Amino acid sequence: MANILVVDDEMGIRELLSEILGDEGHAITLAENAQQAREARAAGAPDLVLLDIWMPDTDGVTLLKEWQRDGLLTMPVIMMSGHATIDTAVEATRIGALNFLEKPIALQKLLKAVQQGLTRAQEVARAPMAPPRPAVVQNTTMPAMEAATAAAPAPMYAPQAAPLAPNGSRLVHAISQGEGTGYTLSFDLPLREARDAFERMYFEHHLGREGGSMTRVAEKTGLERTHLYRKLKQLGVEPGKLAKKGV
Repeated sequence: MANILVVDDEMGIRELLSEILGDEGHAITLAENAQQAREARAAGAPDLVLLDIWMPDTDGVTLLKEWQRDGLLTMPVIMMSGHATIDTAVEATRIGALNFLEKPIALQKLLKAVQQGLTRAQEVARAPMAPPRPAVVQNTTMPAMEAATAAAPAPMYAPQAAPLAPNGSRLVHAISQGEGTGYTLSFDLPLREARDAFERMYFEHHLGREGGSMTRVAEKTGLERTHLYRKLKQLGVEPGKLAKKGV
């Protein structure tokens, strides 16, 4: 049994998630806004948080930033939204969110994401914690706050810096789950080009896994087939060639 905090301003969503996860044997705490979520977090760290993005007082991304800034992001957080863009999802992941669920949330996707989050929390809890190194202040004029910041350990779920390429650019390296295919994306690209590159890799990954089946890829990605065809054409992705190569 896990302690799960559900943060959503819609009563129906809170009650539905509480019922589903409660039936799975979890203890559920409900919060209808960011302030209640702050109070729940102050009372103790839950094992997992389901956090809505769009809320009336403070949005979920801002709350996530607060927890990351204050060293309170010590538990996996899964973001939820029915209106968020891919940019918002990427930003939340960059800050430290573990996953993103689009509303309406399918039951199996919810249960799978929750299980992955709890598994991740257990892995982090079992990992040996290295003692923080004391700050060595060689310059006596260094402010005390900077010294304390240098010695403070990073939040457990804080994102790590991307590796540097030989030319000094930041890279994102993604590995297809369960398969050996790797992709590399440079942070130095303009936003539009970086987004197109990411989407191209995303669709190539799913097309390869599904053997080029547009029906199965549409189901996996949550897109209508007509929208999927249009998107692939726009990105210059050819399903037939990928199916033959077995990407």
